Amino acid sequence: MAQPAPHQVTSAEDIVLELTEAVHEHRVSPGMKLREDEVGDIFGVSRTVVRQALRSMAHTGLVSIERNRGAFVARPSVREAREVFEARALLEPKTARAAAERAGPRDILLLEEHIRQEHAALARDEAGPALKLSGEFHCEIARIADQHTIETFIRQLISQSSLVIALYWRRRNALCESHAHHALLDAFRSQDGDSAEELMKGHLLDLVSQLDLRDQQADTTSLREALLK
Repeated sequence: MAQPAPHQVTSAEDIVLELTEAVHEHRVSPGMKLREDEVGDIFGVSRTVVRQALRSMAHTGLVSIERNRGAFVARPSVREAREVFEARALLEPKTARAAAERAGPRDILLLEEHIRQEHAALARDEAGPALKLSGEFHCEIARIADQHTIETFIRQLISQSSLVIALYWRRRNALCESHAHHALLDAFRSQDGDSAEELMKGHLLDLVSQLDLRDQQADTTSLREALLK
């Protein structure tokens, strides 16, 4: 008898949201096979709906669709991993400067809440949700900067970063050692664009230093087990 779906879904968009969250929280691993029949069974939808969802995720770089083989959670190569963080290093420091100069009281409160939730997840030893929240913190900065085209690029890069970190993260306990988000928040409070830009540069360099950019082995957890965690 089929297991219940993790959440009730009715559309391709629902599946995209569920699978994207699972990727960001590292419940599904890079390289995992996404069989249309299995995904449809888990979520209780047709293969046509599943196919739409997987094609949508392929457009954002989270899924790779291979002819005659099917769909897989994307598995960035070492070169692709470096390119993702090089692109972030080009975009995010200037975006942080713009955000610091625009940030209002409501923006500060939202960022404070992200940091609070991130620390709460770490206190519960939930590294996956903490990493997802960390990525959302960067997305919020891009939103505050009010540069819509760049925000779209940054959101996609941060999604791809979730895959990179799942594969190449070297020191998971280093999450607890980083105070970069607090320092960025202080720069935003004082609307100090110079500091925000330099802090973001240093933060991204620190993230790259915590990656072990060598080929890694794939996880063998099943898709059903991952989504029902």
